Amino acid sequence: MATRTQDTEVILRLPCLGPEPMPLTHATAAVVGYARARRWLRFRSPGTPEGRWVEVPAFGWARFDARPASGGLDADILLAEGLHGRLDQAGWHAVHDTLAGIGGLVDALVARAGGRPFWELSDEELSVLGEPGTVGAYLRRIGQDSGAHAGHVLAALHHRHPELVPHLTRTTRRALLPHLEEGDSGVEAVVRRDLRANADAFAALEDAVAAATGDARPTRLRLHDVLLWLSTTLRLAHAVAAGDRLLSAAGDPDCRS
Repeated sequence: MATRTQDTEVILRLPCLGPEPMPLTHATAAVVGYARARRWLRFRSPGTPEGRWVEVPAFGWARFDARPASGGLDADILLAEGLHGRLDQAGWHAVHDTLAGIGGLVDALVARAGGRPFWELSDEELSVLGEPGTVGAYLRRIGQDSGAHAGHVLAALHHRHPELVPHLTRTTRRALLPHLEEGDSGVEAVVRRDLRANADAFAALEDAVAAATGDARPTRLRLHDVLLWLSTTLRLAHAVAAGDRLLSAAGDPDCRS
């Protein structure tokens, strides 16, 4: 059940973000800011050697979340670069070879999940007590085999399987580590507990974000990732402020920008 404050506002309780609960309005503004905030960039080209200012998206939404499903490994890597930056030639080949090499593990993971989204998996699937062959065991193995560009690999896999594969980075993994419990197969178990404990609130967040942005409907697995990344990289306040301005300018939190 979603938790509500005395004035009936829905809140999310996410210990990995801090001890205080986060109102749904605050979370919505953060994600809308992530999706729509823009920043200035000084741009030079052969036609304008003196340079000019252009506005570009501040975060990766347009390059990742709003992009359709990819049609192959090369497209997967392009999507991953939208979040984690351009790869050099050696890095591109390394990610390509890694994604090809772990294809069997990913297939086994999907088969084990049996169509269940990550947040509906049983406790056993994210516990070492149920291993081997659990979702948690496959995710841990995929993480171990992701190589030097794990962020790109997991971004590609999350975009391909948005309801099943968590997108985690070195930074967000560190934030989850203190919340591990005995028997957890990995930090992914912490994410699942957060999603299960806030099921109704995340369902409401999915609806609010989809209504406010109009070009994508990220799963609650990605929304958890966005909130955690914004918090751990000290960008949360900026995203919330930008989202509040955008929603206020729209005149209705449910209207599309």
